[in-house]
Amino acid sequence: MVAGDTPLREVKHPITANIWKNIDIPTAVSVREWLMAPEQNLNLTLSHEAGESDNWLRLVEAYHPPKQLALAYLSNASAIPPQYAHAIVHHGPNETIADYLVGPLPISPKTSLRPITEAYHNLPIPLNSHASFNWTRLGEHFAKAFLPLDPVTRDLFDGSILDGTITVAGVAPMSYDGSWRRMWVQLKRSGAGNWLRPLDLFAYADMTGTDPNAYHLIKIVHNKQLYPSIPAFLEAWKAGNLTKALPEGPSEWATRKPRSRARDLDDKPGPRQVAVGGARYRVDHAEQWVSWMGWDFFIGFQRDMGVHLWNINLFGERLIYELSPQEAMAQYSGYDPHQASTVWLDSAFGMGSNVRDVILGYDCPADATLLPAMVHELGSTVRRDAICVFEREGTRPLSRHLGYEKNEAGAVKWYELVVRSVSTVGNYDYIFDYTFQLDGTIEIRVSASGYLQGGLWQPEQNAYGHQLSRDGMGSLHDHVINYKVDFDIAGVQNSLMAVELVVEDKDEPWFEDDWGSGRTQQRINREFLPTETTLNYPANMQGAYVVINQNVTNQWNNPRGYAIHPGPLCRLTNLDAKRTERNVEWAKSHLGVSRRKDSEGRSSSAWNMNLPGKPAVDYGKFFDDESIAQEDLVVWLNLDTPNTLTNVATSYVSLIPWNYFDEDVSMDSQNSVLINKQKDGRWVVDERVKTPPRGGGKLSWNDVEQWDEKGQRVETKENGHLNKIVLGGFGDL
Repeated sequence: MVAGDTPLREVKHPITANIWKNIDIPTAVSVREWLMAPEQNLNLTLSHEAGESDNWLRLVEAYHPPKQLALAYLSNASAIPPQYAHAIVHHGPNETIADYLVGPLPISPKTSLRPITEAYHNLPIPLNSHASFNWTRLGEHFAKAFLPLDPVTRDLFDGSILDGTITVAGVAPMSYDGSWRRMWVQLKRSGAGNWLRPLDLFAYADMTGTDPNAYHLIKIVHNKQLYPSIPAFLEAWKAGNLTKALPEGPSEWATRKPRSRARDLDDKPGPRQVAVGGARYRVDHAEQWVSWMGWDFFIGFQRDMGVHLWNINLFGERLIYELSPQEAMAQYSGYDPHQASTVWLDSAFGMGSNVRDVILGYDCPADATLLPAMVHELGSTVRRDAICVFEREGTRPLSRHLGYEKNEAGAVKWYELVVRSVSTVGNYDYIFDYTFQLDGTIEIRVSASGYLQGGLWQPEQNAYGHQLSRDGMGSLHDHVINYKVDFDIAGVQNSLMAVELVVEDKDEPWFEDDWGSGRTQQRINREFLPTETTLNYPANMQGAYVVINQNVTNQWNNPRGYAIHPGPLCRLTNLDAKRTERNVEWAKSHLGVSRRKDSEGRSSSAWNMNLPGKPAVDYGKFFDDESIAQEDLVVWLNLDTPNTLTNVATSYVSLIPWNYFDEDVSMDSQNSVLINKQKDGRWVVDERVKTPPRGGGKLSWNDVEQWDEKGQRVETKENGHLNKIVLGGFGDL
């Protein structure tokens, strides 16, 4: 759908269908029915009826074709690859999880089933690694486990898990290698902003295996004191040795209700973006194909990490085969056992499963184009307005100059196309942006908002964060998001060039004696890296990494490429923690480059969170010294989001043309202006695209006004080469 009144021209992609989009609901139903048939010998129970000890189907999703087949189809639309799905099954009786390939589709006598083993490094995947609980049933079991403590919580906190006034917050990882499943949980007051309303009771819970009746609490921490068993804690309570919490008081401070303070003129609506000439991009809704100003690409969507972009072209030439988020991790610190043991990997819960409809006018402009997202987990879920596409104007010109020769003065408007989605995973809201710009730049950005995972404030916590309320604090943590960029720069054969800026001392015979013959200056060192490797960005950004096609040059004989330009630099700070031993190797450097393989499709998995010692996908094993000289390459890069306001809690990486073009292609833009001074002294303004009348009238340009030292008006003297040289620094006055 298109929100608002802005008309949108619907088009079909001229050649291909979206072979990366998810399967539709009828296809998902047919796959489920086929898998549940007795002939498949899976003995499946419907997911909403299943318990931990049953066999049940968690997810059905499109399985992307091998790249070789996809490229053949992009070259020849008659060579459409066969369609497959993958299905994730929880095998309760043998306590494992399996990923199956199902196809070809639609279901026919040719359809078959096989386990997908090539994408994983440690099999079988243990059932203890999953985080996809039936949360209603799990809550019931937690209530049962906490039942002996109910008199204590009512006494200490004037609340109870049983009546819903207290909630239980868990952490991850829940296991090291899948042989057990245990986690620290903390009690918090229920209601809005419960993440910021902690209570002083921590319990270590055992949820190993498939029998929920065996789930139990092992030990308790309260008031910085460890109680090794539930009876020991109850005895301390009966003896009056525990500490009662003060009444919480009003809790509206933890809500999003506007505060009563008024700002001057804030009762007026703020500025709004309006596409005055109508939409300037095209969308094929059925195939989720988008084009804008020479760019075009397909949108895909997956349960684990949400929006993926495929076959990104500029002026009909592919730059990137796949651009997709891989994982989002957060590692916390703290004095208490809850914060100190937390390492989240959010694909375990599903960025795609937790995508939300955007709020028009807030998440996206009111006239954005909205696209749906679909996930087939525990049935099927459709968010009709999950993805927004819009064009926006930048806050400054993309380029400008004021000169005095013919056609030397002017500016190009900065416009860009944005594809955005928002996922809310527990307390955090992630805003995912892909931005396409007129000069060929692609920006990948993540912004964070929501609530902090607040800790319990105690003086011992001072080294790990800051107090935010009487009882709560914000805890120190790393937050790193990994992306995959499968570059195809002028073809699939690419190399990685490391560019380093170094300082040299050099003597030249033509320098005057006034300065001496020696000089110190920068120079460029270029090196092509021979084998797969992980990398950190140079100190002081004195260099860059560039994906290059050594065999294809631009008009000036420079190999065509794209540079990776980071925003805020971040990688995991704590490199030696057991809770991140092997499952987040990608977070331990700024980026990595590997030779592309279909079997290395993703740097993480939905089970890695609870398998730090034996991850299902071990990213570190991608790097086995294979050549990356003129091979099909993938760059794995990181972003970081440290806070919860999107103006500062944002991180980005830009992919920038590096000798890719012969000239600045943004000069194509018709949304630009030329300013020339005529012989009679008049300035002539030439806007190629005329916009509706401004509040200030027609665009014009005037000479600078000048006065002499006595305050007398003098004739303007701006023309001429002398002024350009001597007064060049003041040309914009």
